[in-house]
Amino acid sequence: MKLNTLPADPGSLQPRKRKGRGMSSGHGKTSTRGHKGQKARSGGYHKVGFEGGQMPLQRRLPKRGFKNRFKKQFALINVGDLAKFDAGTTIGVEELQKGGLLPKSMVGRSGIKLLGNGEISVALTVNVDLASAAAISKVEKAGGSVQVATADKE
Repeated sequence: MKLNTLPADPGSLQPRKRKGRGMSSGHGKTSTRGHKGQKARSGGYHKVGFEGGQMPLQRRLPKRGFKNRFKKQFALINVGDLAKFDAGTTIGVEELQKGGLLPKSMVGRSGIKLLGNGEISVALTVNVDLASAAAISKVEKAGGSVQVATADKE
Protein backbone atom coordinates (compact mmCIF):
# COMPACT_ATOMS: atom_id res chain seq x y z
CA MET A 1 0.00 0.00 0.00
CA LYS A 2 1.28 3.46 -0.87
CA LEU A 3 0.59 6.77 0.82
CA ASN A 4 -1.13 8.17 -2.24
CA THR A 5 -3.53 5.20 -2.42
CA LEU A 6 -4.69 5.29 1.21
CA PRO A 7 -8.43 5.79 1.63
CA ALA A 8 -9.36 9.35 2.59
CA ASP A 9 -9.91 10.12 6.26
CA PRO A 10 -13.66 10.64 6.73
CA GLY A 11 -12.96 13.71 8.87
CA SER A 12 -11.18 15.43 6.00
CA LEU A 13 -14.21 15.12 3.73
CA GLN A 14 -16.68 16.99 5.94
CA PRO A 15 -18.75 19.58 4.10
CA ARG A 16 -18.05 23.18 5.15
CA LYS A 17 -20.43 24.98 7.51
CA ARG A 18 -22.83 27.21 5.56
CA LYS A 19 -23.41 29.90 8.16
CA GLY A 20 -26.20 32.45 8.12
CA ARG A 21 -28.53 30.44 5.84
CA GLY A 22 -31.64 30.34 7.99
CA MET A 23 -32.76 28.67 11.21
CA SER A 24 -33.32 25.25 9.67
CA SER A 25 -29.66 24.97 8.67
CA GLY A 26 -28.59 24.85 12.32
CA HIS A 27 -26.20 27.73 11.69
CA GLY A 28 -28.68 30.57 11.31
CA LYS A 29 -29.51 33.65 13.40
CA THR A 30 -26.23 34.23 15.28
CA SER A 31 -24.26 32.23 12.67
CA THR A 32 -22.34 30.13 15.26
CA ARG A 33 -21.06 33.27 17.04
CA GLY A 34 -23.11 32.93 20.23
CA HIS A 35 -24.89 35.85 21.89
CA LYS A 36 -23.32 39.30 22.29
CA GLY A 37 -19.74 39.78 23.45
CA GLN A 38 -16.65 40.90 21.61
CA LYS A 39 -16.34 37.75 19.53
CA ALA A 40 -19.91 38.15 18.25
CA ARG A 41 -19.29 41.64 16.84
CA SER A 42 -18.03 42.34 13.35
CA GLY A 43 -14.37 43.34 13.42
CA GLY A 44 -14.22 42.65 17.13
CA TYR A 45 -11.17 40.72 18.18
CA HIS A 46 -7.77 41.31 19.77
CA LYS A 47 -4.50 42.14 18.15
CA VAL A 48 -1.73 39.54 18.18
CA GLY A 49 -0.21 39.09 21.63
CA PHE A 50 -3.16 40.57 23.55
CA GLU A 51 -3.56 38.83 26.91
CA GLY A 52 -6.79 40.29 28.24
CA GLY A 53 -5.21 43.46 29.61
CA GLN A 54 -2.34 41.63 31.31
CA MET A 55 1.09 42.89 30.28
CA PRO A 56 1.91 40.90 27.13
CA LEU A 57 4.83 38.47 27.16
CA GLN A 58 6.79 40.42 24.55
CA ARG A 59 6.71 43.48 26.83
CA ARG A 60 7.44 41.52 30.02
CA LEU A 61 10.66 40.00 28.73
CA PRO A 62 13.86 42.06 28.98
CA LYS A 63 15.22 43.51 25.79
CA ARG A 64 18.87 42.86 25.04
CA GLY A 65 21.38 44.18 22.59
CA PHE A 66 21.08 46.29 19.50
CA LYS A 67 20.39 45.30 15.91
CA ASN A 68 21.77 47.71 13.37
CA ARG A 69 19.32 47.76 10.45
CA PHE A 70 21.89 49.47 8.25
CA LYS A 71 24.76 47.04 8.88
CA LYS A 72 26.72 46.21 5.76
CA GLN A 73 26.99 42.48 5.16
CA PHE A 74 29.48 41.16 2.66
CA ALA A 75 29.51 37.89 0.77
CA LEU A 76 32.84 36.24 1.69
CA ILE A 77 34.99 34.58 -0.97
CA ASN A 78 38.33 32.90 -0.21
CA VAL A 79 41.41 33.11 -2.44
CA GLY A 80 41.55 29.31 -2.60
CA ASP A 81 38.08 29.25 -4.21
CA LEU A 82 39.34 31.33 -7.16
CA ALA A 83 41.83 28.62 -8.25
CA LYS A 84 39.11 26.97 -10.37
CA PHE A 85 39.10 29.88 -12.87
CA ASP A 86 41.33 29.98 -15.94
CA ALA A 87 44.42 32.20 -16.06
CA GLY A 88 43.89 35.76 -17.26
CA THR A 89 40.19 35.80 -16.35
CA THR A 90 38.61 38.97 -14.96
CA ILE A 91 36.41 37.93 -12.06
CA GLY A 92 33.35 39.91 -10.97
CA VAL A 93 29.89 39.17 -9.62
CA GLU A 94 28.67 37.41 -12.78
CA GLU A 95 31.69 35.10 -12.98
CA LEU A 96 31.38 34.20 -9.29
CA GLN A 97 27.71 33.34 -9.78
CA LYS A 98 28.43 31.21 -12.85
CA GLY A 99 31.24 29.46 -10.97
CA GLY A 100 28.87 28.62 -8.10
CA LEU A 101 30.81 30.66 -5.54
CA LEU A 102 28.13 33.31 -5.03
CA PRO A 103 24.67 31.87 -4.24
CA LYS A 104 21.58 33.92 -5.08
CA SER A 105 20.96 34.54 -1.37
CA MET A 106 24.22 36.53 -1.18
CA VAL A 107 23.61 38.74 -4.21
CA GLY A 108 21.60 41.41 -2.35
CA ARG A 109 24.35 42.00 0.20
CA SER A 110 26.51 45.12 0.47
CA GLY A 111 29.21 43.62 -1.70
CA ILE A 112 31.92 40.97 -1.94
CA LYS A 113 34.96 40.65 0.31
CA LEU A 114 37.99 38.61 -0.69
CA LEU A 115 39.68 36.75 2.16
CA GLY A 116 43.12 35.13 2.24
CA ASN A 117 42.27 31.51 3.07
CA GLY A 118 43.75 28.97 0.66
CA GLU A 119 46.36 29.17 -2.06
CA ILE A 120 46.22 30.40 -5.65
CA SER A 121 48.67 29.81 -8.49
CA VAL A 122 46.65 31.31 -11.37
CA ALA A 123 47.01 34.94 -12.48
CA LEU A 124 43.58 36.57 -12.21
CA THR A 125 42.10 40.06 -12.16
CA VAL A 126 39.61 40.21 -9.30
CA ASN A 127 37.00 42.98 -8.91
CA VAL A 128 35.63 43.07 -5.35
CA ASP A 129 34.29 45.64 -2.88
CA LEU A 130 36.75 44.77 -0.08
CA ALA A 131 39.84 42.60 0.22
CA SER A 132 42.12 41.64 3.08
CA ALA A 133 45.83 42.42 2.87
CA ALA A 134 46.67 38.69 2.86
CA ALA A 135 44.30 38.07 -0.06
CA ILE A 136 45.76 40.92 -2.11
CA SER A 137 49.33 39.73 -1.52
CA LYS A 138 48.46 36.12 -2.51
CA VAL A 139 46.74 37.16 -5.73
CA GLU A 140 49.60 39.52 -6.66
CA LYS A 141 52.20 36.85 -5.84
CA ALA A 142 50.43 34.57 -8.34
CA GLY A 143 50.77 37.31 -10.99
CA GLY A 144 47.24 38.73 -10.80
CA SER A 145 45.70 41.91 -9.47
CA VAL A 146 42.89 42.91 -7.12
CA GLN A 147 40.75 45.94 -7.89
CA VAL A 148 38.88 47.16 -4.82
CA ALA A 149 35.75 49.05 -5.91
CA THR A 150 35.45 51.50 -3.01
CA ALA A 151 37.65 52.30 -0.07
CA ASP A 152 34.87 53.77 2.12
CA LYS A 153 32.98 50.48 2.62
CA GLU A 154 34.13 49.01 5.90
